[in-house]
Amino acid sequence: MEVTERRGAVAAPPTPSPALAAREGVLHVALIGNPNTGKSTLFNALTGMRQRVGNYSGVTVERVEGRYRDAEGRPVTVLDLPGTYSLSAASPDEEIALGVLLGRTPGAEAPDVVVVVLDAQNLERNLFLATQVLELGLPTVVALNQVDAAAAAGLKVDPVELTLELGAPVIATVATRGEGLELLKQAVSRAVDLPLPGRRFELPAEADAALAPVEAVLVAGGLSPSAAAMEALRLLAVQQPGKHLAGIAGLEEAVAAAHARVEAAGMAPRSLEAEMRYGWIAEVTERVVTRAGSEGRTLTDRIDAVALHRVAGPLVFVLMMGLVFQSIFTWAEPLIGIVEGLVGGVGGWAETMLPPGDLRSLVVDGIVAGVGSVLVFLPQIVILFLFIGFLEDTGYMARAAFIMDRFMRSVGLHGRSFIPLLSGYACAVPGVMSTRTIESPKDRLATILVLPLMSCSARIPIYALLIGTFIPPIAVAGVFNLQGLTLLAMYLLGTLTALAMAALFKGTLMRGKARPMIMELPPYRFPNPRSLFLSVGHRASMFLKRAGTLILALSIVLWALATYPKSQAPAGASEEAAQEAQLAGSALGQLGHAIEPAVRPLGYDWKIGVGIVSSFAAREVFVSTMGTIYGVGAADEGSSSLREKLRGERHAGSGALVYTPLVAVGLMVFYVYAMMCMSTAAVVVRETGGGWTGLGWAGFQFAYMLALAYLSALLVYQGGRALGLG
Repeated sequence: MEVTERRGAVAAPPTPSPALAAREGVLHVALIGNPNTGKSTLFNALTGMRQRVGNYSGVTVERVEGRYRDAEGRPVTVLDLPGTYSLSAASPDEEIALGVLLGRTPGAEAPDVVVVVLDAQNLERNLFLATQVLELGLPTVVALNQVDAAAAAGLKVDPVELTLELGAPVIATVATRGEGLELLKQAVSRAVDLPLPGRRFELPAEADAALAPVEAVLVAGGLSPSAAAMEALRLLAVQQPGKHLAGIAGLEEAVAAAHARVEAAGMAPRSLEAEMRYGWIAEVTERVVTRAGSEGRTLTDRIDAVALHRVAGPLVFVLMMGLVFQSIFTWAEPLIGIVEGLVGGVGGWAETMLPPGDLRSLVVDGIVAGVGSVLVFLPQIVILFLFIGFLEDTGYMARAAFIMDRFMRSVGLHGRSFIPLLSGYACAVPGVMSTRTIESPKDRLATILVLPLMSCSARIPIYALLIGTFIPPIAVAGVFNLQGLTLLAMYLLGTLTALAMAALFKGTLMRGKARPMIMELPPYRFPNPRSLFLSVGHRASMFLKRAGTLILALSIVLWALATYPKSQAPAGASEEAAQEAQLAGSALGQLGHAIEPAVRPLGYDWKIGVGIVSSFAAREVFVSTMGTIYGVGAADEGSSSLREKLRGERHAGSGALVYTPLVAVGLMVFYVYAMMCMSTAAVVVRETGGGWTGLGWAGFQFAYMLALAYLSALLVYQGGRALGLG
């Protein structure tokens, strides 16, 4: 390939920076690639469990960082940038990726080396992002991933020839099996000593001249000449320069002038970059890719014939979801028993080690009862995360989004809204954050407003407690049981209501035409077990962290409110009666009695009211509150367990049972709809504009969901009584 010396065309490879090449200590690496390239699997394979998760400064884009040591023992940090198809900076993910690579994102180290992950089966599409990264003039290594899947599809990519074409080392990898990792690590360590990459194609002379002033402005603003050339070409196709370029004097004027000159030369400014890059990429792929003869339909084609069928597809999806929710009860039950035994053992040990008094009560009835009553549901949450991760890694989740696109469009939402909504089953926080991929502001806002209606994992402890206590495990159709179907009904109720509310919002507050969905359907793959379990372990650790911080703190506060002021029990009263008198006279009891008139129409007593109020910070706190109120910290699976306490609870006056199946269903419906999560509220404030605008939308969301929860629970209880179900 001929290499010329003209600026803006094919630049001669610049020499590496002496300061960079001589840098000692930690090597900072940024990992970037399209979605579905196996980038996260490669990241997990490189770093293992040595990871930490946070957010970039000032935004809710998740920042995942890991580390390893190279062959010389030097520490290497790897930053897993958000998956993106380009560096157009049209979304927060793209903005962050480009800002990090340019060293213009606060709190993020500029990378010493960039690793671009390519999918060998989709080389032509992946190379668009790769060429943009290469033009930034950073030491770059290309990981040609999934070469095994490409070979199975009859494609062979020549890494050596591709290295010559790109001007950067290309390493063939199979991240799921760990193949090529050592070579990749060696290439990363040596990349700083290689000539820096640059642009590999020529621009038309008129475009080259038009962009020269833009490049000069960018260089004056602190960018390198190579990065300025890439940015100047990119800016022709975008509406806004991006936050990472804010404050560069004269940039907008220079871009406008370049836009006019390119247009006057008879070219389309907004499509110039795509035309030039894809034109060059087509030539490259023709030289480096060898295609074998077609062998007919692939395994993916045969599976999709059923999974994407208009009739069979939705049925498969519903059966899949039914299996997930059924397993949450069936598979988790033995593990829950083990956790309950451990929690009971800790409570019993603390009770024997500590003398009677408030300290023992704090530890046993406050800390162990509060935190332990939530921890027992960890197995069910892990199973849910395991299924979601499995469906994502196999490629089925993208098919589920495709199947649901018709339903999404029927309520006015974009098909891309389904993935955030589905993520809401695990946790609303990442679900809200993932709406950044939705381009339409109205579609994005509508999705955010209804997303917390999806039953997240924080609701599982409440559902599991109430279903396991009051819904009998009656077999249905010889396969499912009533408990699993009840759980499925709660999830379907939230999902259908979310779609109905989205239709209402899109028809009123956010009226607009739904856009068609264009998305990639990756080939089916068997998940890498190590990567899958790392992902599940990370999510489980976040749940445990929450239990050890927020729930622990609230459990201590609730214990104090239930313990003080002290009340004198009547002479000769039983232990249960004394505990009841103490609770009724405590600050918590007084609060419960104050709100009882508001919850009585729902069939709730003051204790349930206290549980609801305490769970406004986090839904799962309801369970720990019940554990604190009923003092089951040292309980085993016998009669003193929380479930037995709830079954036997009676109204003081009438002696009627407080909890009935009707009350339990009404309470679950309340939690299906109620917005009870401080973390979600905080993310909604930020993602809907921040400041008073964000607070306004978050307040509106909280109010409409609370009204929906109260009215629905009222309808269930009073309607059930009217039908004789009470």
